[in-house]
Amino acid sequence: MPPALHFLSSMLTQSSFHRALSLSSKLTNHSSEMSSKLHLSDPPKALQSIKKISENNSKLGTQISLNISEKPLQHSEKTHPKKPTLQSQIQSNLDGETCNLDGQIPTKNHEKTQLKQPILEDQFPFEINEEELQIPPHLDQEIPDKFKEMILCLEIMGIDSGRALSLNPSLHSTSLDSINRILSYLQTKGIHQKDIPRIIGMCPKILTSSIENDLKPVFLFLEDEMGVPHKSFRKPITKCPRLLVSSVRDQLKPALFYLEKLGFMEREALAFQDPILLVSSVENILIPKLEFIQILGFSYEEAVQMVLRCPALFTFSIENNFKPKFGYYIDEMRENLEELKEFPQYFAFSLEKRIKPRHEEMVRSGVRLPLSTMLKSTDEEFRELIKGRSPVSGG
Repeated sequence: MPPALHFLSSMLTQSSFHRALSLSSKLTNHSSEMSSKLHLSDPPKALQSIKKISENNSKLGTQISLNISEKPLQHSEKTHPKKPTLQSQIQSNLDGETCNLDGQIPTKNHEKTQLKQPILEDQFPFEINEEELQIPPHLDQEIPDKFKEMILCLEIMGIDSGRALSLNPSLHSTSLDSINRILSYLQTKGIHQKDIPRIIGMCPKILTSSIENDLKPVFLFLEDEMGVPHKSFRKPITKCPRLLVSSVRDQLKPALFYLEKLGFMEREALAFQDPILLVSSVENILIPKLEFIQILGFSYEEAVQMVLRCPALFTFSIENNFKPKFGYYIDEMRENLEELKEFPQYFAFSLEKRIKPRHEEMVRSGVRLPLSTMLKSTDEEFRELIKGRSPVSGG
């Protein structure tokens, strides 16, 4: 049995194998016949059967048609309306999308997209339209067996194959043995199997990285430069998978140098709590954000103290966060900059769900609370504070 498939077998629950085998049976269009031939009780043999099925797909003239569903599918004998195939979905997504600052994969309307979760115990999220299985031979020839095998491999691991292949087209020509080596290496660094879908889903480029030239330097940087113990690699990596696809020389070290210049002196704390700052471009993100805070009316020294109190300020959008929240603070709350300087975490709260409702309630009640108290208190605590405070004259 190929080592890569043997490795994958260790990542799956028994029920996952049943679903993968069901998918493979669909691929052959011989479900009832194949079910009796596959070794359901033996995961390694089962995956070997999957590989054999994948290799024989071209002879059957069939194509997989997958529809990713957010809910468990209900079996029905009704004919389903024709839906786009996985291949067309992949091709339509080849638009050069990249991970944004916090590792999420942006959609075309720039909203955060939820990553596909690992397959759950009682869910089989693939709906295969039997009417679409038979396709013209010339079209099936356009989908190489290795490509089909890669799709199956990614889906088995709980990774959205369409998004992964569109964000990293190099996966088309990557062997399963190469993927096995990378995943095995990550496990030696303390990454758990359950972390793989999220990490790879955010940054599929990891699967085509060089262990020697790309991955090893990052772990050496975390250990030697940031003081992260070998046993603790998992925390910064799972918090910010983009670390693994960032150049130590061109990105991580320059960012660390700039952050220390500002006053971020505890390297280990930076790695564990705010590793996203290490993958943020100094020229395109860190410096412009600091300059914008100064534009709001703060001095350079005050702006620096604000980002030291609230490092997340470096990750907030100028257009979607700073401008509307600062505008509301000045125009509606009519507060001075001193309180905002002392509590820059103001920008971390939702304008519509927290800032506006609580400020409006304070105005109606004639009560004034410190900015930090107004926003940090729970709903129950806030109600008690409103009831217990006397109206402030002239407030």
